[in-house]
Amino acid sequence: MMEYTKKYNELKNVFNPDIKEILIPGSDIKIVNERFVSNDESIGFSSESDRMIHENNNFSYPVFVPADRNSKKVILLFHGLNERSWVKYLAWAYYLAENTGSYVVLFPISFHINRSPVTWKDPRAMVPFVNERKIRYGETEMASFANIALSNRLTEDPLRFLNSGHRTVGDIVQLMNMIKAGNHPVIPSETRVNIFAYSIGAFLAEIIMMGNPESLFSESKLFMFCGGSVFSNMHGTSKLIMDRLAYEKIYKFYLSDFEKEIKGSGPVVEFLRTSRVGMAFRSMIDLGRFRNFREKALKELRDQVHSIALLKDIVIPAKGITETMNFDKGQNSFPSETWDFSHHYYHENPFPVFDNKDSLLVDSSFDRLFTRASLYLA
Repeated sequence: MMEYTKKYNELKNVFNPDIKEILIPGSDIKIVNERFVSNDESIGFSSESDRMIHENNNFSYPVFVPADRNSKKVILLFHGLNERSWVKYLAWAYYLAENTGSYVVLFPISFHINRSPVTWKDPRAMVPFVNERKIRYGETEMASFANIALSNRLTEDPLRFLNSGHRTVGDIVQLMNMIKAGNHPVIPSETRVNIFAYSIGAFLAEIIMMGNPESLFSESKLFMFCGGSVFSNMHGTSKLIMDRLAYEKIYKFYLSDFEKEIKGSGPVVEFLRTSRVGMAFRSMIDLGRFRNFREKALKELRDQVHSIALLKDIVIPAKGITETMNFDKGQNSFPSETWDFSHHYYHENPFPVFDNKDSLLVDSSFDRLFTRASLYLA
């Protein structure tokens, strides 16, 4: 069993996104930070000001290189909403690389991690925006410096939720084609690509699998953790994600106004109405929306998609995940399970780092989850 708490601290201390190659002490696995220049296809989706944010267009992403440099396996790891650092995910990627022999790519969602201005995660820089929001809207539940950037952006324009996903899907297609063509500087060509996805990253990955852009994911497997639910069964209000005002704004928009807004013509309408990825997104808003499309797509993916939900998760509750995925009651097995951990946890931090005996419980839970994921994705 990998000592998660120990490995978390080791990797936190050695990781630096500005260093090209990072050797991990006592391991044959290494981390290589690669550059990515996004082909901006967001005209008609994103505002000009968003498209001019340099960090979102040109950024680095870490690749965990397995001991077997000739491995023909890759795992894409997708993170949660409003993440500003890779620290939480380093031990996750390490375990997957070590136990599946895969290259593990930690790819940032548009405007997340290092694809956003550094001020967005600077408490001192964000406090004035928290105060300004309080003056404008009054006291808002769960408002914090950690979520103020995302809260403001989604309150101002709920379509940014869609736009971020659309841009990320385009980037993932670009990355996949680079790997497929043998043009990636680290990952060998002819590799099989699977996905490990958490939280909103699972929502994104599920849509990618259902839409299967350019047939790039026909043979891929997806393992989801704390994710897999339609949007309407999520509860994104959190000091680490977004405040209640922002969540209520996007919830109302996508549940009540979205389908009315996508009339007429234009790039957004064309994408949502004519592409499988667009239709997959629409079907993942609510259980009753395009149910036949969603359930047919998920049924076809039954042997390629699995999810582990957590019993005490209130952000993406287990009930919402099982309602979305376990619809085919005629089957003997279901593509989602609900687990509980013996240690204290919450959605945003399923594996907290303790400096007491509780760390052993966390280590055990981590090993259980990632052993299961590794067996599925190996």
